[in-house]
Amino acid sequence: MPHFVIMGAGRVGVMLAHTLEDSGHTVAIIDRDERAFRRLRSDFSGKKVTGIGFDRETLKRAGIEDAYAFAAVSSGDNSNILSSRVARETFRVPHVVARIYDPNRAEFFQRLGIPTVAAVRWSTDQVLRRVLPEQAMTGDFREASGRLMLAELQLHEDWTGHALTDIEEAAGVRIAYITRFGEGILPTSDTSYQQGDIIHAMLRTDDVNEVSRILATAPDDEEENVR
Repeated sequence: MPHFVIMGAGRVGVMLAHTLEDSGHTVAIIDRDERAFRRLRSDFSGKKVTGIGFDRETLKRAGIEDAYAFAAVSSGDNSNILSSRVARETFRVPHVVARIYDPNRAEFFQRLGIPTVAAVRWSTDQVLRRVLPEQAMTGDFREASGRLMLAELQLHEDWTGHALTDIEEAAGVRIAYITRFGEGILPTSDTSYQQGDIIHAMLRTDDVNEVSRILATAPDDEEENVR
């Protein structure tokens, strides 16, 4: 059962904790103010850890060493990015997302390979897409027949540097656009996937599971030789 660690017991952090627990996952939530945990429902069974979110010992008490994902959603940009870097670089948590209030910092943080969401575009759903496996390809749009959908793809980190055409060929999708540093970009034939990019593609609804399986693994040797 995947374990999730959340930093920040504000409104968004509490909503995430409740949603993840309702989905059957184990959850730990961190906040420096013990009173913040009062926002959690009375039957919340996850860990409540009082401490600083970027402190290693605090993170260990929250179970970061076994975490599938980490979400930093406190009210401070600096705390969110510091804790996200510790989770990713020290504890090698595979899925990390940080809430960022200052959109001007987004480009720098995404260059570090940490997905960020500016507060003006914030929603709990956006976080869940990045940390919860079954939310990864829910689809942003479906055409009238229901056979095609526009979805946000989740890629293994080893796809970094590969041409988008390689991804299209491997997964059988058509990439519509990418979001890079918070801005939408129409790809060209020589556009490559960069760390932090968000890829939006059209695919057959029936192929969702297969596309997810292909892109969740590293490219095979033949694909790497193409590059």
